[in-house]
Amino acid sequence: MNLAKFPRVRLAHLATPLELMPRLTEHLGGPEIWIKRDDCTGLSTGGNKTRKLEFLMAEAQAQGADMVMTQGATQSNHARQTAAAAAKLGMDCHILLEDRTGYNHENYKYSGNVLLDHLHGATMEHRGPDLDMNAEMEAVADKFRAEGRNVYTIPGGGSNATGALGYVNCAFEMMNQFVTMGLNVDHIVHATGSAGTQAGLITGLKAMNAGIPLLGIGVRAPKPKQEENVYNLAVKTAEKLGCPGVVAREDVMANTDYVGPGYGMPGDDTLEAIDIFARTEAILLDPVYSAKGGAGLIDLIRKGHFKKGERIVFLHTGGAIGLTGYTHCFDVPK
Repeated sequence: MNLAKFPRVRLAHLATPLELMPRLTEHLGGPEIWIKRDDCTGLSTGGNKTRKLEFLMAEAQAQGADMVMTQGATQSNHARQTAAAAAKLGMDCHILLEDRTGYNHENYKYSGNVLLDHLHGATMEHRGPDLDMNAEMEAVADKFRAEGRNVYTIPGGGSNATGALGYVNCAFEMMNQFVTMGLNVDHIVHATGSAGTQAGLITGLKAMNAGIPLLGIGVRAPKPKQEENVYNLAVKTAEKLGCPGVVAREDVMANTDYVGPGYGMPGDDTLEAIDIFARTEAILLDPVYSAKGGAGLIDLIRKGHFKKGERIVFLHTGGAIGLTGYTHCFDVPK
């Protein structure tokens, strides 16, 4: 399996750090907890989408695109990183933002990721909930194409077989770190949404015969749908890499007990995870993805699913800039 044969533009600060979280480990009294800092990828405050965009933007360049389009929720980390990548590479960027929460707070609508989208020069349109957003995007892209633009469209989350290559690469990177640092890792845990991160990771881990279980903590879809989405994308990713069949259905595991009120809406356990990570390790989680992954990690440790004597790696998918869009969720003294 040769990732070097795929076009790639270097956007991320790699390898991202792998760090022990001793105070969180002590606080929870369970397994030894490490963190893979994909919040430190560097592009416009970082995040996991940058790894995907290295392959997606290279494909866009190879196709001669002068504009990229993508779609996501109002406070989309992926939209922000796509806008940043386009700015860095001298392309125009147009984004469709979907209202998935119904929040009307000024900070939510105009701060956080939305502010950064604007600063990177992206143009934006807004859509209501429950639409086929990829279809909406393609319809808008066709209008630009009719005007002579060469538009490259990126699905929500950058989650297709090209984007997932970024997390195949991350699996290789982590395994190298484990070996170099002498770490025998028992589990890897992360937040899973549009499926690309988990699909890429499980494809890479299985291709290397790593023998480390991967658990995605879901942020939106029910468990059967989430696992189906991840598995289907892993199959396509493995085929793209030339190793079809490397991922079995039972390799894909998601826990969707921590979605809370809905996508982009933090529950009490989400806010607790933000508080615990910030106060014990000075790690900032975002309310949409990483904090729901953190909530799942914390609760599963408390329930004894992950046990003392084990070693867990939590992959931080980034997005802390989104906290500024959620000030209404926090009791900040005036």
